[in-house]
Amino acid sequence: MGGVASSVAAKFAFFPPSPPTYEVVTDAETGVVTLSRFPHRENVEVLRLPTRRGTEIVAVYVRYPMASLTLLYSHGNAADLGQMYERFLELSFHLRVNLLGYDYSGYGQSSGKPSEQNTYADIVAAYKCLEDNYGTKEENIILYGQSVGSGPTLDLAARLPHLRAVVLHSPILSGLRVLYPIKRSYWFDIYKNIDKIPLINCPVLVIHGTSDDVVDCSHGKQLWGLCKEKYEPLWLKGGNHCDLELFPEYITHLKKFISTVEKSPSKRNTLKKSTDNFELSRRSTDCLDASRNSTNWREKPRHSTEKLRSKDCMSSNIEKLEKLKISFNFTEKSRRSLDCLQKSRKKTDQLERTRKSVDRLDRVQAA
Repeated sequence: MGGVASSVAAKFAFFPPSPPTYEVVTDAETGVVTLSRFPHRENVEVLRLPTRRGTEIVAVYVRYPMASLTLLYSHGNAADLGQMYERFLELSFHLRVNLLGYDYSGYGQSSGKPSEQNTYADIVAAYKCLEDNYGTKEENIILYGQSVGSGPTLDLAARLPHLRAVVLHSPILSGLRVLYPIKRSYWFDIYKNIDKIPLINCPVLVIHGTSDDVVDCSHGKQLWGLCKEKYEPLWLKGGNHCDLELFPEYITHLKKFISTVEKSPSKRNTLKKSTDNFELSRRSTDCLDASRNSTNWREKPRHSTEKLRSKDCMSSNIEKLEKLKISFNFTEKSRRSLDCLQKSRKKTDQLERTRKSVDRLDRVQAA
């Protein structure tokens, strides 16, 4: 039964856009590789990277002049590089960092199929590319994990003792905990971030929307509470799962974080003081009480982010699974992700059996 639960959780974790939103194009004369929807830029390289599990992933490297830090970005579950490309350019520009973003196996034009273990191999391939191709040192890398991307991000971060920092954007506690509020970790769960976050030795910034109807804000709050080296979190009042970049506080807080961690570790005392003062002055860390304003970030015109209309996230399994289907398509308003509602109806019975099996395991372990 555990194997069934693991398989169900994995299927609900990955929604690669179908068809992919881009193709990889090689110019016959110059040999320059680009994404089909975007013109060539001198500061952008498109790469194909082999992984230890035999797949080949597509990555985009954005270079910022004189940058001292590099962001390794793991995107969410329903996006690919075609949808993330413009966001990568904006982040690199506003944060003044180099940035490497990649598609998981089975996403975009990356080969293979998406799975938990494949994503672990994918991020390792991206990290090694930074080391081997660009001479980037571990202590100059910031790992950025969005939604399901928090899984490979924390898995790698737990094995890098000299990492500069970690950013968790709408992160999950674990795969099953998104679907069902289990109280302990099971061997068949996926992306057990709740067990890995205490192993991270560098500063961690958590960003989460208080109105997230896909991954409840409590996930981010609990992960932040388990961090060794906390940085003041950003609970965006009214923020949903896929619109946090539209809030002006998002980029402002990120800039502040980057500026702080850019200092050498011996000079980061201000980070600790900032966190201590924040905890003392804050009566409650309940993200629903956050007082941050929610005006849109207008620094640069953006394509609108598709939002799923929210209902009560606990109303039914069908609605919960439908909300897991998030579209990150910033360039084509008419584009929709695969019809999650239709799929979820077929899988509701299987999820209910999984829930009952988890209940039985809880009762057996309690006895």
